[in-house]
Amino acid sequence: MKKLLFNFFCLNLLLGCQETISVDVPTEAPRLIIDAVIRVSDPTQVISVVQVKASLSSSFFEENTPASLSSIVLTNNLSQNLVTLTEEEENSGLYSGLWGTNELINGNVTLTAVYNNEVYTAEATYVPSTPILDVSQGDKTLFEGNETEIVITFEDRKNSDDFYLFDLDFSQFLVSEDTFYKDQPFTFSYFYDNNLSPGREINITLLGVNESFYNYMNLLILQSSGGDQGPFQTPSTTARGNFINTSNNSNFALGYFAICQTYSASIVIE
Repeated sequence: MKKLLFNFFCLNLLLGCQETISVDVPTEAPRLIIDAVIRVSDPTQVISVVQVKASLSSSFFEENTPASLSSIVLTNNLSQNLVTLTEEEENSGLYSGLWGTNELINGNVTLTAVYNNEVYTAEATYVPSTPILDVSQGDKTLFEGNETEIVITFEDRKNSDDFYLFDLDFSQFLVSEDTFYKDQPFTFSYFYDNNLSPGREINITLLGVNESFYNYMNLLILQSSGGDQGPFQTPSTTARGNFINTSNNSNFALGYFAICQTYSASIVIE
């Protein structure tokens, strides 16, 4: 009886409070975002596909919109060759082109994009990765009891200080450094909090990254909290990447330019 009276009181309270409440959220002028993480799955192939996504940041609760660039070009300091990326579809914000793989994995690569008569540049060098040795489904859970455990094993690269980025599908990412498993195999568990049904395939990719990109992604992952849109869709107040506006330094672009070797594996949920 007390529960019924309490529920009745709450219902009347909610029905009686219909005044609109305005909530101020941070706003900022749209800022250019350049998602230029180039994945090299096979460094032995002659030609690689290069794809870059350009968009404009939005305020909270709104989606980012595609950006139309005047031009976007990649050059290599060891070669006279360059590649000009073209938009795949009008107003898509997706730019792609074909370039020699040697141009991507050797020397310093510079990306130059022009938007609204301002020039944005960033530099990157190729970072190797390491194969995923095993992916299996575990039976452990965390807090809710319905999480899906995936166990991943890989071996750290030898004789180097390494940083890794895991793309765990569903716009979920994880970073790792080899401080505690240097030159050794390493196994860890990742728990998906969404209820994955049997037969659902999960694709996992391991990217080699440098320390700067590792720190950048670590901050973005913390800010996005694993949101449905991933770390490149976070609000416009997010972390600054490695792009420089050579025309107006205060109007910097968000996003990051990196060239990463990748290894992938997949698993079907039982």
